[in-house]
Amino acid sequence: MSENDKTILVTGADGFIGSHLTESLVRSGYRVRAFVLYNSFNTWGWLDHCDKSIRDSLEVFVGDIRDPNGVRESMRGIDIVLHLAALVAIPYSYHSPDTYVDTNIRGTLNLLQAARDQGIEKFIHTSTSEVYGSALTVPIDEKHPLQGQSPYSATKISADQLAYAFFTSFDLPVVTIRPFNTYGPRQSLRAVIPAIIAQILDGVPKIKLGALSPTRDFNYVTDTVAGFEAALNSAEGMGETINLGTGYEVSIGSLASIIMEIFDQEIEIECDEQRLRPEKSEVDRLCAANEKAKKILGWEPVYTGESGLRSGLSETINWFSNKENLKFYKPSIYNL
Repeated sequence: MSENDKTILVTGADGFIGSHLTESLVRSGYRVRAFVLYNSFNTWGWLDHCDKSIRDSLEVFVGDIRDPNGVRESMRGIDIVLHLAALVAIPYSYHSPDTYVDTNIRGTLNLLQAARDQGIEKFIHTSTSEVYGSALTVPIDEKHPLQGQSPYSATKISADQLAYAFFTSFDLPVVTIRPFNTYGPRQSLRAVIPAIIAQILDGVPKIKLGALSPTRDFNYVTDTVAGFEAALNSAEGMGETINLGTGYEVSIGSLASIIMEIFDQEIEIECDEQRLRPEKSEVDRLCAANEKAKKILGWEPVYTGESGLRSGLSETINWFSNKENLKFYKPSIYNL
């Protein structure tokens, strides 16, 4: 597949990972149609803050993946779909599970059906490491059992299975990419890394967090983007699910300590009850096996081990430390 001869639809292009991916695709010379969520302010999320050269090169489609007619319109003239649009906040999924069913399941179904009707060349579907639940074996490979320990993860399992069903039932060329915990500039304060960073920058006397013992495998956003691009450019992987992870796990408590070391500050951590998941819903351990990504996609993370994590955290801290970036956030308010 050569550059410049394919038109790509990116759903969720206005979000954290989606905006970084959209920028990268435009810089690589692809024609990109960015699907952003309709709103009365006519904002394009993080795309509003990209370089003008990127914005001017985009075709922006404003809609809602829950609307099948809009989805069909968005896919006219498209060759490849990169589907990243989803509701992702786990705490909010306890509060409003119906919206997760509508967006993550029904929205994915709308896209799959439109892609089938349009004869799309490739459909890259986004999963999440949360579908594995607490690790039964480590590192977690793609054959690990799926455990829907939150309404969010349950809806993503359903979406993943729908994507696979369209491959087996209708020969839709689907590849499922399963990133572990992505972090970096532009991430929501609903995620633990920006939550810690923003509280420190806000000068709080105590950092409020949930459980400190769970471990996570953190992917810097440029590595995640590179994984999607590897799937885009690979002739392999149809019908496959492929992890994107580093294979290095760190506890939330240790993560907070590393971030404080980078800031050269020592701040007490306070357990905030509202940030705790229900006991049986907490995912205690995540650590990726990434051999399949290496073999099928030729993908390997750059930000690996503790040194890679520290490098990615430093870049993330530098971005959040810019007052022009921090003004988009409300560090003093817990965001579901």
